[in-house]
Amino acid sequence: MIKDITIGQFFPGKSVIHRLDPRIKLLLTVIYIVMLFSAKTFAGLAAGVAFLLVSFLLSGIPIKMMLKSIKPILPIIIFTGILNLFFISTGEVIFSWKFITVTTGGVRTMVFMASRIILLICGTSLLTYTTSPITLTDAIERILSPLKIIKFPAHEIAMMMTIALRFIPTLIEETDKIMSAQKARGADMETGSLIKRAKALIPILIPLFVSAFRRAEELALAMECRCYRGGEGRTRLKQLKTAPRDYVAVVLALAFLAAVIFLNRVWI
Repeated sequence: MIKDITIGQFFPGKSVIHRLDPRIKLLLTVIYIVMLFSAKTFAGLAAGVAFLLVSFLLSGIPIKMMLKSIKPILPIIIFTGILNLFFISTGEVIFSWKFITVTTGGVRTMVFMASRIILLICGTSLLTYTTSPITLTDAIERILSPLKIIKFPAHEIAMMMTIALRFIPTLIEETDKIMSAQKARGADMETGSLIKRAKALIPILIPLFVSAFRRAEELALAMECRCYRGGEGRTRLKQLKTAPRDYVAVVLALAFLAAVIFLNRVWI
């Protein structure tokens, strides 16, 4: 399960999605999120599915990577689905036993919310799959740069966000190594009661925190040795420039958003 977590990973490529301006990709991600939360019907949600599939096909990222990004959040999806199934009481009753009642409205809400969460994770993961941490930092900083007028630390915020994303795969790999080492020493983390399994995680969490703080200290020291002093006076090797394909991508995304809104009104 640990190896299936792909959040924060970057897969180099030369596809159309890879070559989009990172600022445009951030804008497309926001439009996609608005698209999903604007969908009130399954027809509207289907437009979001179509947009996601087109994006993945154009990016060249294998569909199995999309499925991998879903596996770690399956417990959250199941828990959310159960809550919606048992606490939504609209529609006709399908099953009733003591205090448990399942209705058509509950089933519909469960499927709809689970689909929305899955699409949200897959769509936002595509941003990190096709954008390197450096270009993502530049894009976030450029978007937040107007706030520098009010002394907002745009560069520092962008740097922290990107470092956090960059170190997710590193920490996942470190966790996997620690778990393998503990299992080799005879640790049992898969059997027993919930409390016993929670206690078995302590020998993993403590070395992981120590390793994370050590890496943070090494990173800070490396940045100081390279005379890093924030974004003041810094130049960039590659300047961000928009191209016609960026504007075409925005127009297509807005067309899909309009389709979602239209389907919400027509398909009730």
